[in-house]
Amino acid sequence: MHRRFFIFGLGYAGGVIAGHLAAQGWEVISTGSKGTLSFDDEGTVRLALADADHVLSSVPPGSEGLDPVLDRYGAALAGKPLSYLSSTGVYGDTGGAWVDESAPVGTGRRVARAEADAAWLARGARVYRLPGIYGPGRSIFDRIAQGRAHRIDLPGQVFSRVHVEDIASGVIAGIGAPPGAYNLADDLPCSQNLLVEEACRLLGIEPPPLQSLEEAGLSPMARAFYAENRRVANGKAKRVLGWRPCFADYAAGLRALRAMTSPATASTAPAAASKDQR
Repeated sequence: MHRRFFIFGLGYAGGVIAGHLAAQGWEVISTGSKGTLSFDDEGTVRLALADADHVLSSVPPGSEGLDPVLDRYGAALAGKPLSYLSSTGVYGDTGGAWVDESAPVGTGRRVARAEADAAWLARGARVYRLPGIYGPGRSIFDRIAQGRAHRIDLPGQVFSRVHVEDIASGVIAGIGAPPGAYNLADDLPCSQNLLVEEACRLLGIEPPPLQSLEEAGLSPMARAFYAENRRVANGKAKRVLGWRPCFADYAAGLRALRAMTSPATASTAPAAASKDQR
């Protein structure tokens, strides 16, 4: 049986998802800089949506707060099985406490994201809330090579993260699952400092010095990264989707990345990711 999967925003995670779907026999149609269609070609997009068996959006809310996909194509999505890549930023700061899908949302700095998250849930979507995403070409190894890795003196600060391959396996596992929110995160939240130190150990180099936020001279966006502190629980995705992260902790993920990167190419910086993946 021929199956068609439509992806709005073929970006970093979307591209990996598309690759796995194609390997399973799906025809993947997509928008984005690497997609097969232009987001603005409404006639063609609507025709493709009419034939789609599943629709995934990885497009974030716009600067004005609207979800671009729902704003333009919401009517064409009626009755379609839907998925949406959201962010665990919707939970805001919990002071390092664990959060699951029952936790309140919309109290943090990601207000627009929380509103989009709620809008997709209201349409019966499977909403995948993602923490920090890493993988080939987008990891702490690349930041070390670029001189952008920092160790910040913030005791008790922890983050959750997820390997891009585990996002793909989670989304595919959820294609026929009940609608609702699902956290896709690894099993072991940790400080950014531990991540940097492990990467440097694997590279055989000394880690950068411990600094205060002020000494590090971080950009406003990078400083905002440290404004929230939480641990993300993934139990619902395991129970309902039957999903398990292949890279259950940061050490396993880093070892795999290091194994696929030769010393000669370890310092190669990735191309900048596009912010607009429509």
